[in-house]
Amino acid sequence: MLPADPSLTHRTERIGYVLKVYPRFSETFVVTEILAREAAGEDLAIFALRPTSDARFHPEISRVQAPVTHLPKPAKLSDAWTALRLAQQEVPGLADRLPGILPVLTRLEPAEAIQGINLAVSATREGITHLHAHFASLAARVSRVASALTGIPYSVTTHAKDLFHEDVDHELLQDVLTHADHVVAISKFNQDHLVTTFPELADRVVLIHNGLDLARFRYAEPQPVTGPLKVAAVGRLVEKKGFTHLIEAARVITARQADGPPSDGAPAVEVRIAGDGELRAELAAEITAAGLGDVVELIGPRSQDEVRELLTWADVMVAPCVVGADGNADGLPTVLLEAMAMGVPVIGTDVTGIPEAVRGTGPRPTGILLSADQLAAGDGRALVEALTAVAADDFPRVAISRAARDLIESDFNTATQSRLLADHQRQCVRLAS
Repeated sequence: MLPADPSLTHRTERIGYVLKVYPRFSETFVVTEILAREAAGEDLAIFALRPTSDARFHPEISRVQAPVTHLPKPAKLSDAWTALRLAQQEVPGLADRLPGILPVLTRLEPAEAIQGINLAVSATREGITHLHAHFASLAARVSRVASALTGIPYSVTTHAKDLFHEDVDHELLQDVLTHADHVVAISKFNQDHLVTTFPELADRVVLIHNGLDLARFRYAEPQPVTGPLKVAAVGRLVEKKGFTHLIEAARVITARQADGPPSDGAPAVEVRIAGDGELRAELAAEITAAGLGDVVELIGPRSQDEVRELLTWADVMVAPCVVGADGNADGLPTVLLEAMAMGVPVIGTDVTGIPEAVRGTGPRPTGILLSADQLAAGDGRALVEALTAVAADDFPRVAISRAARDLIESDFNTATQSRLLADHQRQCVRLAS
């Protein structure tokens, strides 16, 4: 990385968050992180690359104090020359730095390249001393360009789709990550994957979990199950969330109930799935075809307050995640952590980082962990058995829920995790200065 511009020396630290879309209903972890850092007194600014298309927003967004700059997506070739002229005027040393980034610029989509130049201008104007991108895709590529043009260092939090999707350009990903000051992995699984795939990153990949504001997710001891087992699931209605497998498990259980209580003790169930997405119509058709209209309900997108209400209602939270046909997988669903924090028993699968939170074995299990491969192959017996186990009187729901809360407090507290991130970025700024 080129040395920082001398004008950055002794400048008050100011972190620029680079996000593809802001605000975004599904990315509560970003807002939680920003709020924790602002609460710690940090000076932040947000740069968004695409306008939001969401119709609803979490109320927590109103608490964010950071100014938001929406970088326009260029529409014509002349926008590139306008951006370059402006950058020449406002970014010190641009002429010396521009040749070094040209090989990357020519590999990017034109809009990304121009937005990188525009981010360089905006970051210079705003006095940004460090850029931080969530997801090693669009936001990170634009940050890479802006950093090369200004000398402002950048870091990247990697998640899942940006690493595992079949469309990932691994050569470009390698360039973006190796030029970052440090790369954040949200799970040990991701950390190991990054170091194995890009050995040159070994000393720059840091493990920092997405965290929760624990004051907003109070623990309550779970009560015995009475009546139908109340099952909650939350997430975008897309393949990797695996909700079709939950619907199938509900069908199997309901069919067993038709002739009276089954000998294996499988409970009646009531399922509520919160979220929206491309598979909504398909999942609704599955529910109708299975005759589950009174058993499984798609309740649509819910705010964080409404998700807390759903979890308060639930006897168990299920995240039947699988790896999609396109390679896409979940990193570690935030709602799993929220349920664990609140004392709701959880059922998850062994996808990427989930086993680091949902520990199905050991001296203090924190939930039930299933095989994602089995679910994806259409074998839903384990999910049926897990739901049956949770409903049983002898299920150790209090011990498991207490262990889960303890794990969240120790490893997924946003105040602690955000402080780790801030410490890395402060060190980076000081070295650059």
